[in-house]
Amino acid sequence: MNKHIAPSRQTAFKAPDAMPGPLSASVAASLLAAVGDVTFVLSETGKILDMAVSQGDLANHGFADWVGESWIDTMTVESRPKVAEMLAEAASNAPPRWRQVNHPAAGGDVPVRYLVMALGEPGRLIAIGRDMRGVAAVQQRLLQTQQSLERDYLRLRQAETRYRLLFDMASEPVLIVDVETRRIREANPAAHRLLDAAEGALIGNPVTSIVEVDHRDDFVAHLGAAKSADDLAPVVLRLADRRGDAKISARLFRQAQTPLLIIRIEPADGAISGHRFDTTLGEVVERMPDAFVLVDRDLNVLTANASFLELTELPSIDRVIGSRLGGWLGRPGIDLELIVSQLREHGSVRNVSTILRGAAGTIEEIEISGVVAAMAGSACYGFTIRNVGRRLRDAPLAPRDVPRSVEQLTELVGRMSLKEIVRESTDLIERLCIEAALTYTSDNRASAAEVLGVSRQSLYSKLHRHGLGNLVPGDS
Repeated sequence: MNKHIAPSRQTAFKAPDAMPGPLSASVAASLLAAVGDVTFVLSETGKILDMAVSQGDLANHGFADWVGESWIDTMTVESRPKVAEMLAEAASNAPPRWRQVNHPAAGGDVPVRYLVMALGEPGRLIAIGRDMRGVAAVQQRLLQTQQSLERDYLRLRQAETRYRLLFDMASEPVLIVDVETRRIREANPAAHRLLDAAEGALIGNPVTSIVEVDHRDDFVAHLGAAKSADDLAPVVLRLADRRGDAKISARLFRQAQTPLLIIRIEPADGAISGHRFDTTLGEVVERMPDAFVLVDRDLNVLTANASFLELTELPSIDRVIGSRLGGWLGRPGIDLELIVSQLREHGSVRNVSTILRGAAGTIEEIEISGVVAAMAGSACYGFTIRNVGRRLRDAPLAPRDVPRSVEQLTELVGRMSLKEIVRESTDLIERLCIEAALTYTSDNRASAAEVLGVSRQSLYSKLHRHGLGNLVPGDS
């Protein structure tokens, strides 16, 4: 049964006869002084007529010396509009509400939460304040803890994504097996293809089912030995359903305090037959969602799939074959030459960020991977191209607190004008300096402004522009 929480509402005393009689002035003053950490008696115009401090530390910040001054003059610049609103509401007998403001002090701003109401003689206002420094410190620690958890969660997700991508793309069949039950917990696509199983069909099955019945005892013995030895030689076993012999190796690892085995399967002297595909390799490449292009040593296009034609905005493969890849790919004279030099030196490149220009003038953000292959006594290059423009547009904004490296800034050349790059770099440096000053002064804005050599009003303006201001719930 669902329970609904009723909205909060104010209630008045229900037994007026049980209330104490008229209070003397001294008793009323003592009661008001005990209600908050600091209490001000104000005139209708906001002048401080009297005050009481029950929090001794506030007296050390000069609160006791404000009698005779205008209450609004004791506030920081950004808090004064709130004070004016509280005085106006109290003078009009509007329902009082708590508002947080800041008092400037030698050791830093002092946050105080006030309730202002009309009380006693006409033209008299009472401001009851509660010291919020302890709450602010707790909120700051909570925010820092939350940000730390978010960073750890992001790193964990990124590591998990890399592991999953590597696991799924590996051409070698790999199984993850629970040590206690000897059942398969994970299997990559290569393992499913090798064992001729539908996607996900291996999950939950006994791992011994992948080998012939008369080889299962040897397989179990190998798994048992893997629990106590790291460098265990592979064992040759015959796979089930007459798929031939294979070298099977196992290694123990732990995840979340659970012992698991990672099992690799390799061909034994080419005994494992080829995988059974219903389509040819050429058809698979043609239907790939990622673009593929094959070029000769001079970077002239030899062939490409339909996704590459879509990126280049050309109607047919005949318009592509024989053209130079540099006509579409990368910034002129920069990206493609660097990619090819890496290919010639290392044989492959992975996930290089660059751009691709379509025939109609469209520019897309892409990631390109490439490999060198031999063809008729000469070298050729094969590239897979992934359009990441939509992913970048849909992804949340990257945190501004991560500075660009010099390499990242130079990558903007050709995509943004020099003026835009300089402006972005200037804004980033300004933001980082402000954050460093706030960290150095423990978020004391007055001290941060002094460290940076700017006025407090200028610092508040920059904080607002960069979105660095801390908001308190309930404040407007």
